[in-house]
Amino acid sequence: MRIRADTKIDALRHSPLFEGLTRKQLGELARLTDDLEMPAGTVLCEEGARGREFFVIIDGEARVSRGGRTVATIGPGDFFGEIALLEQVRRTATVTASTPLRFFVVSDVAFRALVEADPSIERRLLHVLARRLVSNSGDPA
Repeated sequence: MRIRADTKIDALRHSPLFEGLTRKQLGELARLTDDLEMPAGTVLCEEGARGREFFVIIDGEARVSRGGRTVATIGPGDFFGEIALLEQVRRTATVTASTPLRFFVVSDVAFRALVEADPSIERRLLHVLARRLVSNSGDPA
């Protein structure tokens, strides 16, 4: 079952990483996603593995674990893995489907192609990241 573009745009808008993008840019990003359905028990990403995609859950629940211990349960509207779009980093947790899941993913390759086609997206993302860095540092500058 295909996930509607409006559903994807709304979900992407909730990620702090993409808050500076226009609706048109979010729509371009949504078009690059892959819709997936997985049964309960499927491991979506594994702690320590290199991240290559950003996930947005539409239906179902997943368990987030670190070192084998559950640290969170996530569900519809939740997302994870956005840093993998910007930097080649290792996953900090394992995410496993607790129930059947319906979700979409943005791959790092598709994301880089979008940024190359529209460099203003990268500028907007850098602006958002800089604001977050300043607000997290406690520096009023």
